[in-house]
Amino acid sequence: MLERRSSHDDLIDHLVRSTALQRGEAARVVLDVLAYFDESTEDFVRRRHRELQSGGLVNAEIFERIAAELPHRAVAPPELSLRQLRRIVYG
Repeated sequence: MLERRSSHDDLIDHLVRSTALQRGEAARVVLDVLAYFDESTEDFVRRRHRELQSGGLVNAEIFERIAAELPHRAVAPPELSLRQLRRIVYG
């Protein structure tokens, strides 16, 4: 019987060789990282707003920080104004 391989097996194999992770753990890490970077811009903005707000920051600080973080995403979205960020959160 042939072993079924995922499209990420090379990365999983690399993590197993280069870390102390077992294969199952490495696979979970890869899937978690891919899910993180698959997050839409809107979902990212909403999530970060909630996180920063729960950390005690006020909206002026929150939206400035989110605007600074967005260009550093793996696939950077187009630049969004502070007003556009607010509209994502509040509609």
